[in-house]
This record gives sequence, structure tokens and C-alpha cells, in this order.
Amino acid sequence: MSGRYLVTGGAGFVGSHLVAALLDRGDKCVVLDNYSTGHRGGVLPDAHAIELDLVDVAALDRVLADGPWDAVFHFAALSLVGESMREPMRYLGDNYGNGVRLVDACVRHGVNRFVLSSTAALFGRPTTPRLDEESPIEPVSPYGESKWLIERALAWADRIHGLRYATLRYFNAAGSDPAGRLGEAHNPETHLIPLVIDTALARRPELVVFGNDYDTPDGTCIRDYVHVADLADAHLLALTQLDRGSVAYNLGNGGGASVMEVIRSVERVSGLQVPYRITGRRAGDPAILVADPGRIVRETGWSPRFAALDDIVRTAFAWRSAHPFGYDNSDTKPASPA
Repeated sequence: MSGRYLVTGGAGFVGSHLVAALLDRGDKCVVLDNYSTGHRGGVLPDAHAIELDLVDVAALDRVLADGPWDAVFHFAALSLVGESMREPMRYLGDNYGNGVRLVDACVRHGVNRFVLSSTAALFGRPTTPRLDEESPIEPVSPYGESKWLIERALAWADRIHGLRYATLRYFNAAGSDPAGRLGEAHNPETHLIPLVIDTALARRPELVVFGNDYDTPDGTCIRDYVHVADLADAHLLALTQLDRGSVAYNLGNGGGASVMEVIRSVERVSGLQVPYRITGRRAGDPAILVADPGRIVRETGWSPRFAALDDIVRTAFAWRSAHPFGYDNSDTKPASPA
């Protein structure tokens, strides 16, 4: 039997891929997005899109009143760590404030399952290279703090109102829809894989590598890259666990790739050279940051379909090379008024 789901931020990178996964299995989706960072072209035709800012509680109430809803997936958020350090109150107000408004509206309208797109930024400066759900939570940015505050709000909503929730703390989302329908298009782009791809495609003059003197095999930082389609699968599997209680999962492949390994992967996949320049370290960058996804693997059987770095890069390269302007040429999908 198909379900009916509300997806906030469903026009963004990870949210749009979750919508695709729901539609592919026959579910119905309503996407809420204010398009501040999402793309109208990222909403697939079979989804119903409503342009709405979560600060508009009256409009949000009208949408949620049109139930029933099998669950709400919450992706809508500002997500740049560096920007959050410059504009902390904006991040706390938008992310935490809007998150609490949404959680409160779900409680009032009888929604009893909620899935939060959270982040590994909760863990701040880790003391161990692999992070599991018991690792100390010590956000060192307003972005990470805003996500942690929403997690705490959900814990209270569960304790007092019985709202079951899953928080998914993922590491480096990467790749693109294997069917070529969706991809990664940020402005500005800050993620390594698309930056390396753009450099290979001569859309950037060179890639800047921040430090090559870390305690890693090639001296560059190691990060855990997880395919966005695998993240979507994890969201759906997490939803199945809520009948037994609320859950929190760290999402990554459990391995890692260095900056130089990403460069070499893009070169292998594309057949192109990536010009790069080594510069000094960035303040606060840990040498290694990798997830321990053991809990979600044990409890749900989640198994990434795109665990190999080249497979992740291949899907990203296919979409990015075919869409030199991202979604800009297709940002014309009309949205229903709230």
C-alpha cells in the first residue's frame, strides 16, 4: 500500500533524491520549499510542489490539515558551516526556529512519525577518526548547534506527545541520481567532489587543496563520502524502525577517501586532468572524519549500493557534465500557492 508523505526542502540536494525514492516505490509526495537554496527543476513532475516558508505557520497549518500523513521528512535548512559562523543568529533562527515550528505543527495535526536530516557537524572536533552515535556531541558551529537543538526538541516531542522520530546524521553527501534525473547544484558550491569535477571540466582554473601535511597516507584530509541515493534508502529504512521507538543513526560508508584520492578518482572516471595547488591548512579541519554506520546496518540491514568512490564520482560526473548550469535552465516548474 502506498503512503503519503510531506517533504520539507524537497527541492534541495538530498531532499529531492528522497522524493525520487518515494515516488519510485509508488508513494505520494508533497514538497514544501521556499526555493532559497532548492531548485524548482529538482522537483520531479509526479510530486506536488508548494512554495512555502516554514515561518508562515498559518500556511503550514493549512498543508498539514490536509492529512492524513504517513510521515514528515524535514530537510529544509541553511547548511553552510562557514556562513553560520558569520551569521549565527540567522542560522539559529531559521534552522532551529523553523524546525520547532514544524515539529509543533506536526504534534497539533496528529502526525506521529518524523524524520530529520541532521549532520555530522554535531560532533564538532572529534577525538577519534570513526564516529558512532555515542561519540560526544559538541557542536562548534551555529549550524551544528541548530541541528542539535532540533534533535532535542524532537526528544521532548516524543516524551510528551509521543511523536516518534529518526535523526540521520550524515557525513559527506555526494553523487547524483543514477537515472540522471537529479544532481548536486549549490550556489556557491562548497563540496569537494563537484569542485573537483568542475576543475576537470575547465569550469574552474584550479582546485585549491588545503594542506598536505596531515597524518594520513598522502598527507591530505580523509572524509567519508556517501551516495545521495544511499542516503535516501537509509531514510526509508529508518522510517520502518519507528514502530519500536525513536532512533538516531550516523550515516556514512564507514571508510574514507583523501582529497588526493578524490582527485585521482575524478581523473579516472573522466579521463581528464585536474590541475590543483597546495596551500596551507584550514583552521579546524580534522585529519580524518569517518562515520561508524554499524547501528543502522545492524538494525535495518542498510547496505550502500554505491560504496566505491569511483561509483559515487561516476554518477556525479555524468550529471554535472550534462548540466553545465545546474538546474538554471529548468527552474520554471510552477508551484502551487500555500
